[in-house]
Amino acid sequence: MSGVVTEYEFTGPRRGADRAVLLAHGAGADQHAAALVVVADALAAAGVPTLRFNYPYRSAGRKAPDRAPTLLAATREAAGELARRTKLPPERLVLGGRSMGGRYCSMLAADADDPWPALGLVLLGYPLHAPGKPESPRAEHFGRLRMPVLFVSGTNDAFGTPDELRVAAKRVRGKVRWHWIPTADHGFRPKKRETGLSLDDALTAAAAATAEFVTAL
Repeated sequence: MSGVVTEYEFTGPRRGADRAVLLAHGAGADQHAAALVVVADALAAAGVPTLRFNYPYRSAGRKAPDRAPTLLAATREAAGELARRTKLPPERLVLGGRSMGGRYCSMLAADADDPWPALGLVLLGYPLHAPGKPESPRAEHFGRLRMPVLFVSGTNDAFGTPDELRVAAKRVRGKVRWHWIPTADHGFRPKKRETGLSLDDALTAAAAATAEFVTAL
């Protein structure tokens, strides 16, 4: 499948970088989601280019996500576009994104037939399971991930508790790193009365952790 992605947003240097990051949005957002923009800005400040994109359903103005094959194809196409724009080989790209977008980046890296040889993965709020359904984890492909992986999650995320994520991540063959946002939900919003942290504080810290992870690869 080709030609499924029509909207892109490139941030950062266009030449001279030795790595670049793909940022995919979550199911209820688009390429302009605050978390992705803050991360892209932090990476640009570190000299790392990023590419954000809209999945086809968002470009078409629909709310319901596309079917899995289309989402996976769009993720692959966007990664190819980032490689083309930066003139970097596939193995110098970091794949990542928020929630659903991060999940499909990890599925592309673990594809049984044609895996993307990513330099690393950044999973911002990985949706391990649907809220209230921990018996159905979305981690069957983790055992095929051989690259370093950064998980950024809130400790009150209904899509996966810290303990659940740690157990699932034991399947990952690459090195795993964690950045926890105290009391935060799936949208990274902390309980300010308990922590003194605002959503902006949480996003800034998540972006800094991402930039540190990517530049150290």
